[in-house]
Amino acid sequence: MQRRTVVAIAATVTAAGAAVAFTLPSMAGTTPPPRSAPQATGGVAPQLLAAMKRDLGVSTDQAEARVKRAAWASGVAAQLRSAAGDSYAGSWLGRDGTTLNIGITDAGLAGKVRAAGAVPRLVERSVAELDSAKKALDGEATKADRDLPGWYVDVAANKVVVQALPGDADHAKELAGDAGIPDAAVKVVVTKRAPRTLADVIGAEPYFVNLDGGQARCSIGFAVEGGFVTAGHCGAEGTQTTDRENLDQGVVIASVFPGDADMGVVQTGAGVTLQPFVNDFDGNALPVGGSTEAPVGAAVCRSGSTTGTFCGTILAKNQTVNYPEGAVTGLTRTDVCAEGGDSGGPWLSGDQAQGVTSGGSGDCTAGGETFFQPITEILETNNLTLLTTGGSAGGAATSAPPAQATTAPPAEATTPPAGDAGQLQGRHHHRRGHHRG
Repeated sequence: MQRRTVVAIAATVTAAGAAVAFTLPSMAGTTPPPRSAPQATGGVAPQLLAAMKRDLGVSTDQAEARVKRAAWASGVAAQLRSAAGDSYAGSWLGRDGTTLNIGITDAGLAGKVRAAGAVPRLVERSVAELDSAKKALDGEATKADRDLPGWYVDVAANKVVVQALPGDADHAKELAGDAGIPDAAVKVVVTKRAPRTLADVIGAEPYFVNLDGGQARCSIGFAVEGGFVTAGHCGAEGTQTTDRENLDQGVVIASVFPGDADMGVVQTGAGVTLQPFVNDFDGNALPVGGSTEAPVGAAVCRSGSTTGTFCGTILAKNQTVNYPEGAVTGLTRTDVCAEGGDSGGPWLSGDQAQGVTSGGSGDCTAGGETFFQPITEILETNNLTLLTTGGSAGGAATSAPPAQATTAPPAEATTPPAGDAGQLQGRHHHRRGHHRG
């Protein structure tokens, strides 16, 4: 029997001589991984560095420095979060991608932050308070609030951000007020586009996964023992999957969407070989070395079966996104573009798996933003083991930070303005009717 190979994402499918714009949560090729895995330096494949240079406008040395600093920052932030306890107010890399900022509500911790190689930022609200405020928004919102694109914690601003479409800023303010969040702790940001999932449904094309009476293609996320992970909206539990040759491939055994996540797991059948690589759609297999989570401000790259590989920056975490199908909480926001068919595809920071594509707005011609489901939640929730190349699976050492970028960084972010130090929870006023029918 011919064995088929599943790498982290599928190759582009063609039909009648044209590229098909739908996606499958489990596309597999019928050949081994694309060429050989590239030789990586310091956990960064050269092809990924090239994509970062193109999309971020940095040199090779700067790209390598950003990846190394992000890995180091992850370890330092984890240590300082434990040391700061209730006074911890989040971590983020500056606009240069190398300066690690640590928010604290206790000025007495500043020395400890500096000793670790980070910059202390004294703020009003702890990350626990911000997360509680964001959770209050989740609990207050109803279906009528889906015309607001979403909301998230902005640790750099030390506020909760509520996104609104043009002309809808008052609606955003009313929702925050009804959730009991002080005005000083809220920032309303107007965005031009509403997010959408990135699985296209095309009834006339060859099908790979049946979705809502149509047929869809999504991109494979990462190979795990027994199958692979993808987006939850790419198929409900029990959905059969086929590969690009329309051969039986597997079945969706776990799926969450909408709600607390956008995650899915496909269990593959006999004859499918699982590989710890990501296809960059330029003839290369990028290695997957682990799943250390990169911080806000870190460079990140994604690949998908419609558009290939693109890079950008992590903008925020723990975002609630209002899709037409319903709200999804806990997503990570980026300024990377994506298009229909890229859903489920993998995200990498260096060789570290970050998550799978959920949805977004815009496209890769005009630009846009894209959200991904963090990989750690998928692995932990479903008790899965990520397949890796045996490379740098963990974070970088935290004793000494790696060298910063070779050019002078832009001015550092200023300390956020003082806000209302009062409780972010509780409702001390009557509802103001933000739920519009």
